[in-house]
Amino acid sequence: MTHRFVRPLLAALCLALPAVAAIADTIPVADFARHQPMTSPRLSPDGKHFSVVYNNEDGFTHAIAIYAIDDLQRPTALIRLPPYDVPARMTWVSAHRLVVARGIQDGSIGLVRYTGELMAVDIDGKNPDYLFGYENYGKRAATRSTDRGWGYIDGTPPKANGHFYMRATSWTDRDRSTLYDVDATSGVRHQMADIGLGEMSFVIGADGVARFAYGVDNDYKYVIFHRSGDGWTRLGDDIARQQFLPFAQVDGSQRIYAMYSPHGRGGELVEQDEDGGNRKSLARDEFSTLTTDGLWTAAPLHPFGTRATTGIPSVTYFDPNETISKLHRALSAKFPGELVSFVDFSEDGSQLMFEVDSDRDPGRYMLIDTHTYKVRSLFAISPWLDPAKMSERRPMRFKASDGMELEAILTFPKGKPENGLPMVLLPHGGPLGVSDTWFYDRDAQFLASRGYLVLQVNYRGSGNRGSAFEHAGWLNWGTRIQDDLIDGVKWAVDQHYADAGRVCVYGGSFGGYSAMMTATRAPGLFKCAVGYAGIYDLDMMYNKGDIKDRQVGLSYLTHVIGRDEADLAANSPVHLADKITVPVLLVHGEDDQRAPFAQFKAMKAALDAAHKPYETLTKPGERHGFVKPENVEEFYTKLQAFLDRNIGDGAPATSGAAP
Repeated sequence: MTHRFVRPLLAALCLALPAVAAIADTIPVADFARHQPMTSPRLSPDGKHFSVVYNNEDGFTHAIAIYAIDDLQRPTALIRLPPYDVPARMTWVSAHRLVVARGIQDGSIGLVRYTGELMAVDIDGKNPDYLFGYENYGKRAATRSTDRGWGYIDGTPPKANGHFYMRATSWTDRDRSTLYDVDATSGVRHQMADIGLGEMSFVIGADGVARFAYGVDNDYKYVIFHRSGDGWTRLGDDIARQQFLPFAQVDGSQRIYAMYSPHGRGGELVEQDEDGGNRKSLARDEFSTLTTDGLWTAAPLHPFGTRATTGIPSVTYFDPNETISKLHRALSAKFPGELVSFVDFSEDGSQLMFEVDSDRDPGRYMLIDTHTYKVRSLFAISPWLDPAKMSERRPMRFKASDGMELEAILTFPKGKPENGLPMVLLPHGGPLGVSDTWFYDRDAQFLASRGYLVLQVNYRGSGNRGSAFEHAGWLNWGTRIQDDLIDGVKWAVDQHYADAGRVCVYGGSFGGYSAMMTATRAPGLFKCAVGYAGIYDLDMMYNKGDIKDRQVGLSYLTHVIGRDEADLAANSPVHLADKITVPVLLVHGEDDQRAPFAQFKAMKAALDAAHKPYETLTKPGERHGFVKPENVEEFYTKLQAFLDRNIGDGAPATSGAAP
């Protein structure tokens, strides 16, 4: 079989980790432009192999690599993917077979978009098969004419048996989600459940029975259902508003673990009966949602702790004396200042893959034998970067002008005094459900390495604070969200961290939109603005770009930016160019699918019409954020020069406090 998605290489590729590069006082721009060679590892059930996403240095091509734990010098298999294709999810279904969901990477700041195609391959690259997808390749292509839709991996049985759980939505029946048990070798499917809403996810018990279904309906409303006999019972809107999400069954019982956001604020982890009775609170945070990510035992699986999703990570153990808690605590003591996350156990629990990462360390993966406690290093995500050369990221809280408590993250340039610094406001993209966190951030570290204080604000609409906080960003893209960002700048100045006369704003995607909007809403506060792959005309989102391509995308736009033409125009930078009084830099990929190049052209034309100065950098073949290393390096170099001219040490002196 020679299908482009499952074509294994005939020759092995040596992937020995490069040595850490010698770094001068100033870290080379190229070091920030390089791609992490290996990411997202998963351990096989027998603990003898691991799969990993291999990223080519060109940034456009990726592969599935499989390594034997005892031979890290060369993979047992390397399956190349076409340009832009990336393994969106990899799941071991046995000690010898892997199932992979295909995705498309829409640039460096774009999310991986699932294509709905699933494949399987053995650890040696043999017996590849196309299990689900619209192209009908593979050994059973003639019988798969109905596979014109989207297929997703929804889990695996507790004991690896070569099967996995697949949910699928057909293109011809988009208002239905069907769950299957699939044999990853024979391809045989058995239906487990279905529900009359498209693209729902299922929560499956240890007995293989789907207990809950949840997702976003066509009206962009979160819905959740509980299995009731052969049908489904929709839970109340109040429960849905609190984003109640069951995620695992308590071993040996009819009870479940669930996360939710009480009254839409903060987060709580509970254990309860399936019907909601006998609820027991395991952890609660009034400010932040909670997560159990990286805090799970070996089989039978259960979480042993939790942590808040804001601030510097701090683990709370349910039972500090449990053996697994002691192991996690001991490893954490070995890596002070870093978060230890458990990735995968072997089925017998003897091998554990774990990750350590921090604000200054992009991450390293290791393996520990839980009997001998011997630890071996597998690989570092960015081995050429020295965490000791990186800058501290410090989460803090401040009050917005209307009294709302917000989180800010400041990245302090290493070796500089923490006062009177030139500062870059760096709004995150999204905007909804996305957050800046304490962990390593490439943009922030690059800017800090050039002497700039970096401010990131988790404004209203951001994730990790609960549903009410996220919904507060709806219909407020150009108003309250921008006020939160502006309030963050004024706070940083009032705290004397930033020099009021040397502040610029730079952001990508929605952050690019915010760069232009804050410059118009707070004249005199900023000295320059940089929009990277930005959205500049809200109304255009209904006509161009990939958000509009599905019904749920159109519903999303209606809910979060609205349909009022006057309001859309009043909150679109293309109609406010005459109010921009600072130098502007616009950067865009010419093949961007999320924020199409037409957005760049419209903003450029608006600046021309208003006779405003600006600079540009565009690249053909680039999508939502540059991926080609030489293009990233050119962009960062241009960004640094632009900032240096306007707020750097050589910039013209300015005075005055923030307005």
